[in-house]
Amino acid sequence: MQSSKIMPPFSQSKPLSNGVSKNPHDFTRTNVVTIDVGGQLFQTTVQTLTLAGSNTLFSNLFNSSEQNSSIPFIDRDPELFSILLSLLRTGNLPSKAKTFEIQDIVFEAKFYGVEHLLVQSQSNPSQFEPFDLEKSMILPLSGRDSPSAIATTPYGSVHVSHGSKITSFDWSLQRKSTTLTQFTAIDSLLALSSNVVAAGATDFSGLQIIDLEMGHVRQTINWENVTKSGSTVQAIGTSPELLFTSFESSRRNSNSILVYDLNDSFKVVSEIGHNEIFGADLDSAIPSTKLNWIPSLKLLMASGSHSGPSGVSAVFKIGTNSGEVSYIDFRSILSANSWNCLGDSRKVMNVKKEGYGCKIESHGNQVFCSKEGELELWSEVLMGSLGTGKNGKEERVFKKNMLGRSKDLGQNRITNLGFGGNKMFVTRKDQQFVEVWQSSVRRS
Repeated sequence: MQSSKIMPPFSQSKPLSNGVSKNPHDFTRTNVVTIDVGGQLFQTTVQTLTLAGSNTLFSNLFNSSEQNSSIPFIDRDPELFSILLSLLRTGNLPSKAKTFEIQDIVFEAKFYGVEHLLVQSQSNPSQFEPFDLEKSMILPLSGRDSPSAIATTPYGSVHVSHGSKITSFDWSLQRKSTTLTQFTAIDSLLALSSNVVAAGATDFSGLQIIDLEMGHVRQTINWENVTKSGSTVQAIGTSPELLFTSFESSRRNSNSILVYDLNDSFKVVSEIGHNEIFGADLDSAIPSTKLNWIPSLKLLMASGSHSGPSGVSAVFKIGTNSGEVSYIDFRSILSANSWNCLGDSRKVMNVKKEGYGCKIESHGNQVFCSKEGELELWSEVLMGSLGTGKNGKEERVFKKNMLGRSKDLGQNRITNLGFGGNKMFVTRKDQQFVEVWQSSVRRS
């Protein structure tokens, strides 16, 4: 009785007939590597294979061809292999990749160990084109709850809280998973990695570090306030090394911002902005409801307003009454009357509260503002030498552009804005899905 052996996906199966010259003076020929994938021969160079990085199947192919006088054989789909080989050669997917499901390409890229190259090609932050953004697709959510918070990662995966659940989409937006949490509703959500988030709520004590892949709480962090009452989370922010959390006591008579070390089991580094309320001290009564870290200035921006300031090289805000966007230049942030209205300054004294519920976020060098269901994009215009402003500094000019098409007008109020990879994510009131906005070039 003969025993049969299962052929592994990668083996040395054929004698070397061509592809590698034994002539040491022929550099071009000795640099060629021949690979058999599913019965189809491919030839490439050592330099191309090394672009995949170390400890990948591609690098193993190169090492194997050096040590053995046979053609490496891989029992995989040759058409998908040719797509990934083109990715190695050019850094981009070829046009024929559109005939395949992206999930098939992702699965194959994982097998060869080059998913990181696929991500850089398809969801790179440098590909974000703000002036060409259009709604490209929607990500449906299960259940009846609308999104309350979103958290994105640099290369485009997104986590969405809705009710007591967190639904995660990978960078390709094709793989979806949902995790049930202990919260009734999550108000603050921050991605610490592709699979780990920090989550908190204004009606639930403590900040939770949740492993979404394993589906459990890694750690719960609490603030021990003076009254020894519970502490609810009002906002979360992060820098490369630190986690910032704004807490308010359950009795709402004290608040503080705690700083944790991300690299040392969330050890407390410092406490800033600690306020205890005495009598009618309104300033100390307002906890920070938005935290933004500005890397270029190493500043933590904290706001107690509904929308909060968002910074680039200036701080931007939306007036609650006027609904107009204003900014203050960092160069004159300490001077009096330094806020500059970008819109209609006559509406500053408006009492209609046109700015109520508006959202404002900065991304790159642009500022995005929501007004009900519409989106404004504010950008600084570089016009060379300009006149001097009222604070003695060179005047800055900002222009507004409206995003989307006419069919996007009149929709529900925008509740969240997020940015990841080359995409913008938008949620709206009373809608059980997330909108994905991309440039038309990236969608084609």
